[in-house]
Amino acid sequence: MEAPCPAPSRDWSKPVPKILPDNWMQRIRNWFLDLDARLDSTLFSSAAGIRELWERFSTFMDRFYVGHWKRWVFIEPLSEAATMGAGGLLVLLALAQPAFRETGDEDWLKKSDLAVSFLDRYGNPIGNRGIKHNDSIPLEDFPDNLIKATLATEDRRFYDHFGIDVAGTARALVTNAQAGGVRQGGSSITQQLAKNLFLSNERTLERKVNEAFLAIWLETRLTKNEILKLYLDRAYMGGGTFGADGAAHFYFNKSVRDVNLAEAAMLAGLFKAPTKFAPHINLPAARARANVVLDNLVDAGFMTEGQVFGARRNPASVVDRRDENSPNYYLDWAFEEVRKIVETFPKSYTERVFVVRTTIDMNVQRAAEAAVENQLRQFGRDYHATQAAAVLSDLDGGVRAMVGGRDYGSSQFNRAVDAYRQPGSSFKPYVYTTALLNGFKPTSIVVDGPVCIGNWCPQNYGHSYSGSVTLTQAITRSINVVPVKLSITLGGKAGPKAGRAKIVEVARRFGIKAPLIDTPSLPIGSTEVTVLEHAVAYATFPNKGKAPTPHAVLEVRTGAGDLVWRFDRDGPKQKQAIPASVAADMAGMMSHVVSEGTARRAALDGIPTAGKTGTTNAYRDAWFVGYTGNFSCAVWYGNDDYSPTNRMTGGSLPAQTWRDIMIAAHQGVEIKELAGVGMGTRLPASQAQANARAADDDGKPAPPPVLTRRGADILVRVEKMLDDAAKAMDKAMDKTPPAKPVSSTGVGFPDSFAAATPNGPPATAPRKN
Repeated sequence: MEAPCPAPSRDWSKPVPKILPDNWMQRIRNWFLDLDARLDSTLFSSAAGIRELWERFSTFMDRFYVGHWKRWVFIEPLSEAATMGAGGLLVLLALAQPAFRETGDEDWLKKSDLAVSFLDRYGNPIGNRGIKHNDSIPLEDFPDNLIKATLATEDRRFYDHFGIDVAGTARALVTNAQAGGVRQGGSSITQQLAKNLFLSNERTLERKVNEAFLAIWLETRLTKNEILKLYLDRAYMGGGTFGADGAAHFYFNKSVRDVNLAEAAMLAGLFKAPTKFAPHINLPAARARANVVLDNLVDAGFMTEGQVFGARRNPASVVDRRDENSPNYYLDWAFEEVRKIVETFPKSYTERVFVVRTTIDMNVQRAAEAAVENQLRQFGRDYHATQAAAVLSDLDGGVRAMVGGRDYGSSQFNRAVDAYRQPGSSFKPYVYTTALLNGFKPTSIVVDGPVCIGNWCPQNYGHSYSGSVTLTQAITRSINVVPVKLSITLGGKAGPKAGRAKIVEVARRFGIKAPLIDTPSLPIGSTEVTVLEHAVAYATFPNKGKAPTPHAVLEVRTGAGDLVWRFDRDGPKQKQAIPASVAADMAGMMSHVVSEGTARRAALDGIPTAGKTGTTNAYRDAWFVGYTGNFSCAVWYGNDDYSPTNRMTGGSLPAQTWRDIMIAAHQGVEIKELAGVGMGTRLPASQAQANARAADDDGKPAPPPVLTRRGADILVRVEKMLDDAAKAMDKAMDKTPPAKPVSSTGVGFPDSFAAATPNGPPATAPRKN
């Protein structure tokens, strides 16, 4: 037996070590152990519970199992439809966001509810714009035949759909596809109202999507009758009128309450195409459209053929508005300016009816319209020019006259404000101004010789060069190479692009807000500007270098007469764009363009004048922009489709039109001195002949000028004397008098002689004078 091991000896002089930790350490350890146990238990129980639930669900769903052909015919398509439907809802929600942002304004119902009465600068009424939500004529007072005609033509299912007529849209798509064009519209009345309240008239897919969402939104906010009432009140009806009541007063001189069936049919035909079917512009087309509306009334079952027979036999007659000469292009532009001004008012401001005094001078406005129309009537066909635009501004930027096109009734597009056209050489003054700001002088010498920027080499007219010329001579002769060389010099070591950037910066100081795309040909006017900006920018020169802001509004008052806005107090202030000395130097240089350069037809007797002609490639645009110590004016001629004219240049019709407008503008006005030019001089007696020989922009030949009235009278008297002498001779000789020649001008003299007289029709082929 093994002896027991003796116990180890212990040193009782040392402390006994602690086997267990302190109480707090033990507690922490126990807490974590408990937490771990609980987590493990929870996860295990949850997994077991989920597994049990899944088994129960699987057992339950097995009862509905569909296999074989039934699954692929029913179940899978429904599943895919649900998936795509969920995705489609997300896409629709994203597409709806831009539309619903339009309704963010709490005052959305009054957003387009401005009613503005316009006065000229002297306080005389000139027209109205805007939509006045007039509840004085409730829907119940509108004639039943007008409501039926509107519904039959615009939306027969108006009271049945939810804002979008799906059946009507599908029918319109089929009809248009069969016709190969747009023959039938698919927009409901609610969609059209949504467009009128929130959107523009642009034909884009985005606008149609927004229109659809807004239509549904309107249906949830308004009743059907409220939607119909708003549509009848706010739709554009042609002639500058909005709403059925305004159109009834304009076309028939009566309230909408009193229109008969024939008149109601004519009004209902205006909703979709007010310009095309406006009766004061094209009465036969308006009556034909009214007949279509009567057919719709019968087809929809709203009336019988017997009920509409009287309206067919006795179509509506309209008030003659041909003698009324409202400045519609100007009023459209002024109304947009009023909108912007009202938007600056506090949101708490609820006034919607205003009386606005504008800058327009109706005498000058009529003269400008007459000048444009006379030139187009006389020479438009010969020059292949169909449109023109003109803007006359004072030195504060107030527009005294605006011609946005030849005929507002045919086209409401404002070519003076919204059309961007190449200015040609009329852009060069900004280049020469930049040169003067960077150390050049009017007498500085630049060599007119070949130059290239990359692969582009500008050419002068005639493909010739003048050698060393001063800046004054270069702008007078409208040399193309010199501005391009100046842009290269202005760029220095940084290159031509830096020089063009300086030119653009100076043009911006003048008030040009057009994009001004940077290309090597920018210095000679390849970029695009508007007539309005160009005219007011030129006013910087006679305004001693201060750039004015174009504006139409002088005062805004409420309907009660309270003044709420005034331009001299609340409008933008003029800024010094260039030094007054540079503006004077430029005026001196540009005066030579009129006195001895490409714009001699623009010379004014006794009035200091300066300006610049402009002609673009292929003669697509012809400009003259000029100024005196009182006014600045820009005139443009061309075609809406950018087709070339027949060699029209800035020194021909534009310069002549500019002169006619300026003569009217300076009637009864104190002539101001033009810094850098002084007071004007009387034109010599031979100025008419000098004008006839004036070379046009860039040295291009000009057509012979127009025969004066006095000259025509003299020629007629001479012709009569010759005829009397011929008759007397024939009587003496007992012979039949010969037939007299008739010229193309309508005066009995040979065409060769008429072509040599002043102011005859333009030559079809270029010739040197």
